[in-house]
Amino acid sequence: MTNNTPLGVIEGFFGRSWSWQQRMELADFLRNNGFDYYLYAPKNDRHLRSQWRQDWSRQDWQALCDLRQGYSDAGIEFGIGLSPLDLCSPEGRTDGASLDAKIRRINQLQPNILALLFDDMRGDLPQLAATQAELCHRVAALTGAKKVILCPTYYSDDPILEKVFGDRPEGYWQSLGRLVDPAIDIFWTGPKVCTERYTRAHLSDVAERLQRRPTLWDNYPVNDGAVKSKHLYLKPFSDDRASLGDLLAGHAVNPMNQFNLSKLALASLPHAYTSASYQPDTLFNQLLERFCSPKLRQSLQNDAAVFAQLGLDGMSPEQRAQLSLRYRKLQEQNGMAAEVADWLDGEYAFDPSCLTD
Repeated sequence: MTNNTPLGVIEGFFGRSWSWQQRMELADFLRNNGFDYYLYAPKNDRHLRSQWRQDWSRQDWQALCDLRQGYSDAGIEFGIGLSPLDLCSPEGRTDGASLDAKIRRINQLQPNILALLFDDMRGDLPQLAATQAELCHRVAALTGAKKVILCPTYYSDDPILEKVFGDRPEGYWQSLGRLVDPAIDIFWTGPKVCTERYTRAHLSDVAERLQRRPTLWDNYPVNDGAVKSKHLYLKPFSDDRASLGDLLAGHAVNPMNQFNLSKLALASLPHAYTSASYQPDTLFNQLLERFCSPKLRQSLQNDAAVFAQLGLDGMSPEQRAQLSLRYRKLQEQNGMAAEVADWLDGEYAFDPSCLTD
């Protein structure tokens, strides 16, 4: 089977972020595993979110330039995600000059993709769809990127978005579909913010609302929230992902805070698109054999279901301590083992301040 759906990874989670070295390492991983692009959009990069008007420090800017070059060398498209948090408000709409300046600065990185991200911000605002369409067109006119992707404020049918960000304006998705240039892609996470299984009927309905095939922002295996941070998701993508390609403009994955452990799930996605018979359970064993030493492979085979289903709260303190000791003994062999032990010891605990930082 061949795959015509662009596959990517979005570093788009809250909380403890990856290191620059890990981001650079990801380039070769993506090249070797059938991915097409990477989108740099960590929630803790303030210069893309809460302090988006400010420039990066010299050190961080150089790191970004080096990262961009690394992806170019690897033959992987490089993208960057900007979240101008206040521009949709009546007060912020007058500050187009700052947006223009930011886009010109980002242009110096020569990204292949630019994502304009309006997620995780207040949405009960007048003319929200029209404002976001106008801003998106302004960005598209200035960017040197060949592809622009818009993330709506309401990027799912999940009612939690209205509970947190206010009532969704009537006809919001239909207005976006009508107003936003068809050349601009639109992110969608599914019926839920974290959707376990997708149906073709749902994605067809979304395409009708948005008047284009959506780009899937797949929130598996991400684990950055108050509840999900207590779990590790190591298993491959479920078999529904194998039947979605013709309904999508692209498929991007938001991984876990644990860089090395994320590789297990990430490596499975291209298989779903290219395998004539995609079997997640069989593939999991193959990926463990590929990435892990025999002892670590056996441990993860035994513990993956516990980590995903019971999580930290479902284990006794004694059980967590025993598991931590076991994985600590393996950490010199593999970064995955160290991440499991750190997670068991609470070093990835969710900090609510990351939502407002």
